[in-house]
Amino acid sequence: MAELEKHGEIGKAAMRAGMDRKTARKFRDAEKLPSDLKTPRTWRTREDPFDEDWDYVQERLAQAPELEAKALFEHLCERNAGRYSEGQVRTLQRRLKRWRAQEGPSKEVFFAQQHRPGEALQADFTSGNELEITIGGERFLHLICQVVLPYSNWQWATVCRSESMMALRRGVQAALFRLGRRPEFLQTDNSTAATHSSRGEDGCFATWKEDGKPASKRRFNERYIEFVRHFGLKPRTTGVGEKEQNGDVEAANGALKRRLKQHLLLRGNADFESVGAYEHWIQEVLEKVNRTRTKRLDEELAVMTLVQAERLAEFVVERVRVTLWSTLRVLHNTYSVPSRLQGELVEVRIYEDHIEVLHEGTQQLSCDRLLGNGHARIDYRHVIESLVKKPGAFARYRFRESFFPSLTFRMTFDALHGGLKSTWQADLEYLRILHLAARTMEVEVEAALVALLDAGETPRFTRVEAAVVPQRPTIPDQPPPKVDLKSYDGLLEGEVA
Repeated sequence: MAELEKHGEIGKAAMRAGMDRKTARKFRDAEKLPSDLKTPRTWRTREDPFDEDWDYVQERLAQAPELEAKALFEHLCERNAGRYSEGQVRTLQRRLKRWRAQEGPSKEVFFAQQHRPGEALQADFTSGNELEITIGGERFLHLICQVVLPYSNWQWATVCRSESMMALRRGVQAALFRLGRRPEFLQTDNSTAATHSSRGEDGCFATWKEDGKPASKRRFNERYIEFVRHFGLKPRTTGVGEKEQNGDVEAANGALKRRLKQHLLLRGNADFESVGAYEHWIQEVLEKVNRTRTKRLDEELAVMTLVQAERLAEFVVERVRVTLWSTLRVLHNTYSVPSRLQGELVEVRIYEDHIEVLHEGTQQLSCDRLLGNGHARIDYRHVIESLVKKPGAFARYRFRESFFPSLTFRMTFDALHGGLKSTWQADLEYLRILHLAARTMEVEVEAALVALLDAGETPRFTRVEAAVVPQRPTIPDQPPPKVDLKSYDGLLEGEVA
């Protein structure tokens, strides 16, 4: 039509528009756009194969609206053998989708909320495993604790290993001191770090909603309440099972991981020298993003209160007595300690990623913290001295698997049991080798074991000790030297002269 207005030649206009002359003439005579000439089709091109059973399908949907099309299709195939073919399930899915939109039950409506500046700080945990981060070449399984101001979308994050109170305290505290100001509320979901279930005497929730969710909210943990009160915050949580109420930080979790993934691609690799270096890299990325949000952030900071509280220690303290087995129990997990601490009351500092054991203020042990329940971290060096004296206890020792620090030691144990007739003697030989590793260097003992196993020898203790412990040099028997002092007399005579 634009070309016709220029010169009025239908052939030239059709050629310029890339269409046939007859088609161009049709549009010219109709004086309408091609989209205006199209009329929606209201008829079917083929018969609906489910017309005969549709009344039955509607009856089943009335009884159970959550039924899916695939389950209904399989049921119809069983009910009417040979009537339907496998490729017709898509037809039923489309018809069921149309029925749900036109006649189905009402759906839950979500309401967009208007955030007020400086009202709340939202905190949440998200898995960082999909980023495939490695620390020193080894895969690093971790979580990211993210804190967001919903009004300005300012965000901060720390790296953690679990959804623990220590991790939440560290993440929120880092964000508050980064801002220098605090909002009115700290909002979380119903994670066990902040809340615990509110149940009746029978262990069940008192009331339930129609959708099967518990009606009563979970109560806040005492430690969490003490933490938020320390900074002058008010605790606030979402409803049980209502994670959309924490929607801003939930949406920010996905956006953060997508952003980090892009920056990792630009970086060229996902390997970091330490967890601290990885966390510092995340925070550098967030600093750049937060610079684009300064206008709305300034509005929030203007109505927020200065943080005047002191920074809390990023650990909790428990006092535990060491058992006769030279172990202690911390957060439902077992750790070994040096045997000299048996019966002593020790202070255990529980950090997010490790624990420290102190006796009267002096540190005795530091090791990685175990996650979950019912696990054990036993260091053979703590108890091997006693076990060598009682080798009969090794066969049924509860934590025996902890006494194989590597595959080489396990192969040594199997070789001793295969090469010696006495099981007791084989256990004693292995314990002596392990005791040697505790007294010297484990890597040197392991190297000696590898050499003996490769040579096809049974790795006896004496052979390993000879390879690891160097022979003491013999002191030669020399007579005492005879001292002649006459030369000193000559010196004295010269001095007198």
